[in-house]
Order: sequence, then C-alpha cells, then structure tokens
Amino acid sequence: MIGVLIIFAILAIVVIWYIATYNRFVRLRQRVKNAWAQIDVQLKRRHDLIPNLVETVKGYAAHERETLTAVTEARAKAASAPSPQEAIKAEGELTEALRRLLLVVENYPNLKADQHFLQLMEDLRTTENSIAFARQAYNDQSMVFNSQIKKIPDSIVASQMRLKEYPFWEIEEAAAEEREAPEVKF
Repeated sequence: MIGVLIIFAILAIVVIWYIATYNRFVRLRQRVKNAWAQIDVQLKRRHDLIPNLVETVKGYAAHERETLTAVTEARAKAASAPSPQEAIKAEGELTEALRRLLLVVENYPNLKADQHFLQLMEDLRTTENSIAFARQAYNDQSMVFNSQIKKIPDSIVASQMRLKEYPFWEIEEAAAEEREAPEVKF
C-alpha cells in the first residue's frame, strides 16, 4: 500500500512539474512574441516615415534617383518580411539604404535647412531610438527563452513542444561601424 502511494506521489510530482514547465514555456514564448510585436510597431512607424523622407529629398536631389530607389525597394522588402529572421535581414538592408541616403543629403545644404526635412529627421531619429530599445527587449526575452529550452530537465518538455530558439537581432557586418564610437572633433 505504501509503495503504491509513493509511486502515485512521484507521478503526481512529475505531472505537476511537467504542467508548470509547459506553462512557463508558453509564458516565455508569449513574452518573446510581445517583444517582437513592439519592434514591429516601431518598424511600421519607420516604414511610414520613409516615403515622406524620400519625397522631401527627391525635391532637392532629383538626380540621386538610384539612392532613392534603393531606399524605396529596401522599405518594401522590410515591410513585407514574413518572419523575424527575414525581417532582421531586410531591416539591415533598409538601414544601409537609409545611411546612403543621409550621405546624399550632406551634399544639399538647402535640404538640411528645410523645416519639413528636419522634422522628418527628428521623427526618424526618435523612431530609431525606440527600435533600439525594443530590439534590446526582444533580445533579452529571446535570451531567457533560448536558455530555458536548453536547461535540463526543461529541455525534455521543450523538445516535446518542438520549441526552437528565437534569433537574436544583431548588427549586420555591413553596419559594423555602428559598434564603433564616433570620433568627435572641435
């Protein structure tokens, strides 16, 4: 009789552990999805600002058609990315295209003084900062989730749930100069 109770108690503990672990994974997965949704909101805002920026620059720099086209195409690709992995790659390409556009702007002092352009640049700068914060939150949640699915014995439940790691949003090699501190000259 005591042997049966012990076996029943062990089974109850295993079932409770399994359910608690399963629920923890559900909660962690939702946190990662929420963090990605926050990035998505900021990226949508960024994508909405870009056509206005391109149109403003187009008025001053009509012969810079190739750069403007690259930004427009990169925006379309980023806006239609179906998965986080593809969105991360496409957003890297968009960042590069915007960087080239801003280099073109340097050649047009009248454009740099235009109030509409300055407001768009401020909106874009604010959005880029929001994206950076959202990206950090996403990476933090992904790290917690990715770590949890690898821990023993939780990895048993994770494999049964067919959970896969979420990708980190890292700086692309093309944008590696973002890692370096800017040089300040007076």
